[in-house]
Amino acid sequence: MNMNPAVRTLILWVAILVVVIVLWNTFHAGRVTRHELSFTDFVEQLEDGWVSEVTIRDRTVNGKFKEGGAYESGAEFSTYVPEYDELVPRLMEQDVVIKAEPPRDNPLLQFLFAWAPFLLIIGLWIFFMRQMQSGGNKALSFGKSRAKLLSTSGKRVTFDDVAGVEEAKEELQEIVEFLKEPQKFQKLGGKIPKGVLLMGAPGTGKTLLARAIAGEASVPFFSISGSDFVEMFVGVGASRVRDLFDQGKKNAPCLIFIDEIDAVGRHRGAGLGGGHDEREQTLNQLLVEMDGFESNEGVILIAATNRPDVLDPALLRPGRFDRRVVVDRPDINGRTGILEVHTREIPLGEDVELEIIARGTPGFSGADLANLVNEAALVAARLNRKTVTMEDFEFAKDKVLMGVERKTMILTDEEKTVTAYHEAGHALVAVFMPKADPLHKVTIIPRGRALGVTMQLPTEDKHNYTRTYVESQIAILMSGRIAEELTQDDITTGAGNDIERATEMARRMVCEWGMSDLGPLAFGSKEEPVFLGREFAQRSDYSEDTALRIDREVERIIQQANERATKVVSEHRPVLDRIAEELLERETLDGAEIYEIIREMTGLNLAPPPPPQPPKAQPEKKAEESRDDTEQSPRGVGVPVTPTPLPSTD
Repeated sequence: MNMNPAVRTLILWVAILVVVIVLWNTFHAGRVTRHELSFTDFVEQLEDGWVSEVTIRDRTVNGKFKEGGAYESGAEFSTYVPEYDELVPRLMEQDVVIKAEPPRDNPLLQFLFAWAPFLLIIGLWIFFMRQMQSGGNKALSFGKSRAKLLSTSGKRVTFDDVAGVEEAKEELQEIVEFLKEPQKFQKLGGKIPKGVLLMGAPGTGKTLLARAIAGEASVPFFSISGSDFVEMFVGVGASRVRDLFDQGKKNAPCLIFIDEIDAVGRHRGAGLGGGHDEREQTLNQLLVEMDGFESNEGVILIAATNRPDVLDPALLRPGRFDRRVVVDRPDINGRTGILEVHTREIPLGEDVELEIIARGTPGFSGADLANLVNEAALVAARLNRKTVTMEDFEFAKDKVLMGVERKTMILTDEEKTVTAYHEAGHALVAVFMPKADPLHKVTIIPRGRALGVTMQLPTEDKHNYTRTYVESQIAILMSGRIAEELTQDDITTGAGNDIERATEMARRMVCEWGMSDLGPLAFGSKEEPVFLGREFAQRSDYSEDTALRIDREVERIIQQANERATKVVSEHRPVLDRIAEELLERETLDGAEIYEIIREMTGLNLAPPPPPQPPKAQPEKKAEESRDDTEQSPRGVGVPVTPTPLPSTD
C-alpha cells in the first residue's frame, strides 16, 4: 500500500514521542517520594531523632527518615540550610550518617548527562531510519543509483565545441530538437527514439558528444558509468537500474547517459556464473526498463562503447537502441576542424597552417589531435616562446608518431652504423616501391622502444588497401634486414619486429583478404565460445593439406617481397651508403632530403606529387550512390576501415 509521505512522517514522530514517554516512565518508576522541608521542620525532625542520614552539597541537605516518625520509612527529604555553623555538631550528636558532595554543577549539564544515553539511542534510531529512506551514496542505500545530474553552472559544452563528426552531430541534433519541440515530429506520427548507441574507436569523441547534447538540450541530464551499476552485493546492479529509471521518469523528459555500457551489456552467458551472474541480472533489468511492460515516455538513453561486437543482441534491437551512431576517426576536413577547436585559446605563430598539420596526421582521433596541440604548447612554453610555431607542431607530431627521443641512450659506433644502414634500407626501398606512401622522416635517434625509425605518411586518407600497396609494404619491412646482410659482417636482431609484422601481413593476405594464388577464400573462422567472452580463439576449418598450401603461399609472398627489396638495394648501393653516411652525421633526415639525395645520384625525380587539396564538405548523397564495400563487419576488409598512421619501420 502506498502511504502519503506526510502521513508516514507523522506516524514516525508519534512513535518517537511514545518511546520517549515510555522511557521517562521507566526511568522514574520505583523512585521514592521526596519531601521538601523547611529548615525549621528539618531541625525538629533532627531533634526528635527521626533523621537517619544526610548528604550535604553547598547549603542543600538531602536525607532519609528513620522508621516510626511522621514520615514513612525511607522517605527522602530535601531542605536548604541558612548560615548555621552548629548543624554538623548537632547531626553528629544524633548519630546521623553525614555525606558531603562537591558544589552542584549547571543544572542543564546535569540534565544532559542524565539523559545522554537515551538521547543517543533515539538519535541513532532516527539517523538509521532517515538513511533507509534517503538515496545517494550513504549507508544502507546500496541500491540507489549513483547517476549524477549534470549541473548547468559548470563549463557548458555545445555542438560548436565538437568537430570532425558532422554526421553524428546531425543525428544527435535531431534528438535535441525532439526534446525541445516534440509536436513537430508527433504530428506526423513520429515517436521519440528510446535509445541512441554511440559506437567508435577510443578517443573519437563519444563522451564529448554526450556532454554537447547536455549543453544543447534544456532538459535534465543524468550521467553514469557502466561499472557504477555493479557492486559487491548481489542484486545491487538491478536495483540501481530501477532507481535510475525512476529518477528519469520523475524528471521526464530527460536524458540518461551510460558511458562504457559494455561493462554491463556484454553478451549473456559470457561468464562462468550462469544465470545468477550479477552482471547478467543488471543487464536483464536494463532490458526490461528500456522496453518492458511499463513505458518510459520522455526518457532517452544514450550509451557509448568501443566494443559494440560484444553487446547482447537483445540490447541492440529496435525498440531499445533505435539508433546506432558511428563516431569514426575524422577525415582531413574533420581534423582541420578539430585543430581549430583546440587552438582557439592558444596563440599561434604566423607560420602555422592547420590544414598542413591535418594533412600530416592521417588516422589521428580527436584525442590524438588534442594531445598533439597540447604537446606543441608545452614545447613552446619550454622554449620561452610567446606563440606556438609550426616547428613546435612538427616536433610534437614526431613525438606522438615515433615516440620520445631517448637521448640518454648511448649506442656504440658499431650499433649506430648497423642502425643507420637498417633505416637507410627502409628509406631507399620505400622510395622505389610502387604505390607506397611518401617518405616523411628517417632518424637513428632512439625513440620509444626502437633504435631508429623510418616514418611514412600518406598524402590522403585511405579507406581501402590494394594488393600492390600491401606487397610494397611487406618489401619495405624486409628491406632493413637486407641492407644489414649486404653491408655488415653479420645480421642482428633489429629486424625481429619487421619480420613479425611482414609475416602477419602476408598471412592475412592469404587467409583473410583473398590476395593470393589460393583464390578469394577465407581460412580460419573465429571461434567465439559464449561463456569465455567471445573472440577467444581461432578454429582451423581447413585440412592439413590446405594448411600446408597456406604456409607455402605465405612463404612465397615473403620471399617475393624479399627479392624485390634485394634488387632495389643492390642496384642502388651507392645511394644506400650515402643515406647511411648522412644519417651517421646528422642523425635525422627529412623525406625531402632523401628524395634530393636520390635525384642527385640517380637522376630520377621520385618525389611524391603535391598533396591534393582537402575536399570540401559535400551535401548529403543519395542512398544509392554510397558504396558498402568499404565497411562490412568489424573485420570486413581486414585492414581497419580508417587506418592508423602507417606502421613505422623500426
